[in-house]
Amino acid sequence: MIRVLLADDEALLRMAFRTVLGAQPDMEPVGGAADGEEAVRLARRLRPDVVLMDVRMPGTDGIEATRRIVRAAPDSRVLLLTTFDLDEYAFAGLRAGASGFLLKNAHPERLLAAVREVAAGDAAVSPRVTRRLLDTCAALLPSGGGTGQEERLRPLTARERQVLAQVGRGLSNAEIADALHLAEATVKSHLGRILQKTGLRDRAQAVVLAYESRLVRPDLG
Repeated sequence: MIRVLLADDEALLRMAFRTVLGAQPDMEPVGGAADGEEAVRLARRLRPDVVLMDVRMPGTDGIEATRRIVRAAPDSRVLLLTTFDLDEYAFAGLRAGASGFLLKNAHPERLLAAVREVAAGDAAVSPRVTRRLLDTCAALLPSGGGTGQEERLRPLTARERQVLAQVGRGLSNAEIADALHLAEATVKSHLGRILQKTGLRDRAQAVVLAYESRLVRPDLG
């Protein structure tokens, strides 16, 4: 059972999410928060598997709440939701520790799939946002070329770097397997070793590392 905490300042949206999630045999809504402070407090107490987090909320916003939840309840995964298709929110959310980013107008089936992906330790990022991140993240990356992050790549083999680069481009395991002529199970094994060697918690953080280390370069697409 995937235990889900809902955080949104609109009561009707919380109710709608609760209805959709509660109808699933493998999901259980465990609480609702109207702002970021309450979301952090409930996450600490309830330890949900997934937090559905609105980005724009009064007081503590969703990105700051995500940063605090990741520190306070490291087993809880955060899936950010917003009505705005803005790359700054996506990248800032992933850097804060979110495991996914999805637009609120996504189809309910996509939302449910994203919750399951995030609960399983995978990344859930809107494909449209993923593609646009490659075009805009140059302005969002830290100055200095990401040298510190490049050091985290040092333990990786050449093949693992190739896999990480494809992860950074938003490809699924099946797509990476096809691109690199590998079995999908082999890609999963490589990704597991990448996370272990770099100390990353999930695929979403691997995407951030690929950007910040300049393993994926926006100008190259």
